[in-house]
Amino acid sequence: MKKSSTLSRFMLALAVAWPAGSLAQTVNLAQAEQMSLSADPRVKEREQLVESARALLEQAQAKDGWRVNANLFVGLAPQVNGGFYQGGAPSGTTPRRDGPFPGGLSDWTSLQVALIKPLFTFGKIQHYSEAAQGNIDVRRGDVRISRADTVLDVKRAYYGYLTARDLRRFLEDVQSRLDSAVTRVSHNLKEDNGQSRQSDLYALQAARGMLGKYLSQAKAIEKISLDGLKVLTGVGMDADLQVADASLAPVALPRDSLAELQSRALLDRPEMAQLEAGMRARRALVAAKKSEQYPDVYAGIVGTANYASRRDRLNNPYIYDPFNNAGLTPVVGVKWDMEFGVVPAKVAQEQAELEALNYKNQYAQAGIPFQVSAAYQQVQANYDAQRDLAAGAAAARRWMISALADFSAGLGHADKVAEALKSYALTQAEYLKTVNDYNMDVAQMYRAVGELK
Repeated sequence: MKKSSTLSRFMLALAVAWPAGSLAQTVNLAQAEQMSLSADPRVKEREQLVESARALLEQAQAKDGWRVNANLFVGLAPQVNGGFYQGGAPSGTTPRRDGPFPGGLSDWTSLQVALIKPLFTFGKIQHYSEAAQGNIDVRRGDVRISRADTVLDVKRAYYGYLTARDLRRFLEDVQSRLDSAVTRVSHNLKEDNGQSRQSDLYALQAARGMLGKYLSQAKAIEKISLDGLKVLTGVGMDADLQVADASLAPVALPRDSLAELQSRALLDRPEMAQLEAGMRARRALVAAKKSEQYPDVYAGIVGTANYASRRDRLNNPYIYDPFNNAGLTPVVGVKWDMEFGVVPAKVAQEQAELEALNYKNQYAQAGIPFQVSAAYQQVQANYDAQRDLAAGAAAARRWMISALADFSAGLGHADKVAEALKSYALTQAEYLKTVNDYNMDVAQMYRAVGELK
């Protein structure tokens, strides 16, 4: 019992001390997609642009709140001692002295404050807020597009890795068989037993050279695809990442009809939602620019205060001294801020942008169903192609095995073996490539529909 407890503590300490990066992480396609959606900085960038657009909406809505305009400065004013002349006699104890600078200069502190609340803006705030909300919806569409691109990139890397790995394993098997045949022919030529010809060796060596090229390319693509998957999932290129699938297999053929897919695309594609939001925003901007022709009705409080320390205050309601006074009053007013030649031009600009979006919407209504149709036809074509190639690859394998058996029995020549091996290698490689293309075509089709599948 004591030994078991000691061993358990040792294993726990080893698990804690063992670096996490040294353990292999195995993921399937769905897990890789979720990891990438959480880690992809492109998606996070688009999400931050949504937050930026939301801040613009808050800014537009805040225009309906209280505004403060304040100006405080310190300057110079003429110094004045004494009061005002009344009836030919000075008031106060010291007569006022006139001149360029009576009594010299004084510091002057001035403060003007206006606290304003808009009452009615003829729709400016409402229309600009609607435009800002439309901008948010457009940015949200960008996030959906970025997420769809990320999923597509993950599938491309995942299927690409499976294709290259299966091709590499297959080519290594064929190469092993080919090397055995080369060894047998070389032995027969060395023994000069008449079972092989020199041309047989050349044929096998030529096939091995071509096979080596494809094998090197498969290894490179396997490494590149796995590194790409590591980057997309955010685990880092130094991590030990493995995929759960034992081999590449074609995904199920979608059962949706073309008409159903096209109908869903016109409803679900983020580009369609973006167009609708963009048109809504543009219509609001046109209305907002038109409302710029009208004033803003407001209420508030306006005050001013001026103080000059070396300037006597005039206690006379009929005389205003701009350097030494104070006042505060509630106000109701109307304010125009319009450039007569500019506003119509801005309205025309926004109207033109709206019309451009209308034409873009018309193109999308025709173009998106075409995209779905093209992707759908490609799916159907590669689905049939991979089935035919699967049958062809199976037949080529039987041909290769038969040719190798005949050669081993001394009933065939090596050039027939080389031809059979080459045919099998090319057919199987084309099959794997077509399965990869078919799987990606399915992904592209759902991408065209606007669905993450």
